[in-house]
Amino acid sequence: MSYLVLARKYRPQNFAQMVGQEHVVQALSNALRSQRLHHAYLFTGTRGVGKTTVSRILAKSLNCTGPDGAGGITAEPCGQCPACREIDAGRFVDYTELDAASNRGVDEVQALLEQAVYKPVQGRFKVFMIDEVHMLTGHAFNAMLKTLEEPPAYLKFVLATTDPQKVPVTVLSRCLQFNLRPMPPPTVQQHLEQVLQAEQVPFEAGALRLLARGARGSMRDALSLTDQAIAFGAGQLQEAAVRQMLGAVERGHALRLVEALAAGDGASVVQTVQALRLQGYAAASALEEMVGLLQRMAVLQAVPAQLQPHDPEDADCARLAALLPPDQTQLLYSLCLHGRAELGLAPDEYAALNMVLLRLLAFRPEGVEKKSLKSAEPFDAAGQGRAAATPLPASAPSTTVIPTASPALSLVADPAVAEPETLQPAAQPLPVPSPASPEPTGASVSPTPADTAPLPDFWQSVVSDLVQREAVTALTRELALQAELVRREPGCWTLRVAQAALANGSARERLQSALAQAGHAVRLELEIAPAHDTPAQRAAAAAQARLQAAHDSLLQDPFVQSMLRDFGGKIVPGSLQAL
Repeated sequence: MSYLVLARKYRPQNFAQMVGQEHVVQALSNALRSQRLHHAYLFTGTRGVGKTTVSRILAKSLNCTGPDGAGGITAEPCGQCPACREIDAGRFVDYTELDAASNRGVDEVQALLEQAVYKPVQGRFKVFMIDEVHMLTGHAFNAMLKTLEEPPAYLKFVLATTDPQKVPVTVLSRCLQFNLRPMPPPTVQQHLEQVLQAEQVPFEAGALRLLARGARGSMRDALSLTDQAIAFGAGQLQEAAVRQMLGAVERGHALRLVEALAAGDGASVVQTVQALRLQGYAAASALEEMVGLLQRMAVLQAVPAQLQPHDPEDADCARLAALLPPDQTQLLYSLCLHGRAELGLAPDEYAALNMVLLRLLAFRPEGVEKKSLKSAEPFDAAGQGRAAATPLPASAPSTTVIPTASPALSLVADPAVAEPETLQPAAQPLPVPSPASPEPTGASVSPTPADTAPLPDFWQSVVSDLVQREAVTALTRELALQAELVRREPGCWTLRVAQAALANGSARERLQSALAQAGHAVRLELEIAPAHDTPAQRAAAAAQARLQAAHDSLLQDPFVQSMLRDFGGKIVPGSLQAL
């Protein structure tokens, strides 16, 4: 016996078996019970939501005679009488299905309408079902208008289409229209569980969740994917195998991407995208997973009561929702949603994925430090970061000399580039005092120079020690670098941070634990306010000072001066680095 695919084997045979279309079932059932029957029905909706199935059930309801042969029009066809069995088998003479995609001309429609003058041979009603009716030509629509408006009492029209916008208004006005909706993933998942239990196929809940999401509202697609997954998994459905079959990105990758974007860590973003490439995941799937994650985060930010405590995915969403402000969540959601259209435009979809994700770092609000795409280098002993590890301010002068053959032929494309005579001295950087050595790990009896140093110097020395020993990473490292120590009391330190996203409880607890391991067993209190003297600001000021010194040294060089004077050289911003 040949195998029957799940989508055909479990096609609903009556209205009670219909899933996800209660609004249509209720309207048709009530009409059949009261026998207030329209002469033409139009079912619209995307693929695989049950348009043809509803048409066949309606035909059975109109022609069912019951198990004893004495039944009438009913909303619950028996499925046992000759009319029901023959409609299910596709050989009922009074039920005609016409595929308008391949029979779209006026001749085919006229041949169908010629049968309308004859009364039913076996059943109570003739039913003409025209699938994909929007594919008919204009002449074919015109040919059926009169019969569609005033058909014989024994004739019912059922039209189905996935694109009702292409159906003429003259046809729409003659039909009773029902819109079959795409089915939500939980409804699809519940139906798949019933089907697999009937088939005695072992499955994992995570695998069904992926199949339901991949069906995109179509029950037929869900059952077809389930057939494929059963074959792929050798008779069982495991989440890992289904994810591999669908090419779906694991939720963990999306979590890492959002967490890295929240911390402004471009290096982690690039590394995660590279991992997706190596594992063969589709870039579009990564953005799709992130869109779903960000949508749930936005819901939890606006309505915290929506949190499902027993759902591990909701717990991850709640944790990330505390890292990003609501406005940045909305921005990232919009960028990921619209970025899917850009993947096909780029020669490499992973390069496009990188650009979509890094775009958020470019649009971060003022005052939020952005990490370099290179790995962040540790602070040196003086508490000053290297120039390559800290992004330079936009106003920092950075120059290079490009000789040209004549003043008229400049290799600089930017017309706003200043001549050497018009260069203004950069703003003087903030003085960076040399911090003292970090506190010793053990308890000290007498106060050390570090203990008596001013609060900003003391905090910079502590943070330098934590960073050098890699005792703090990711969001905790950002909190330490961008915080200002404003009060230092026995057993309690007060830090001031400008970004509320950095002041979440987990980052504070990890920083407090790192300080305790370094010999500072204190409790941290955080306040949200503009910070004016943080280790990150000091590192940026030091880098700017070194860059300004390099710039001044370059302009005083006799060779450079001769190149500028004799060859019409230009100063190109952005190409000078302090060694």
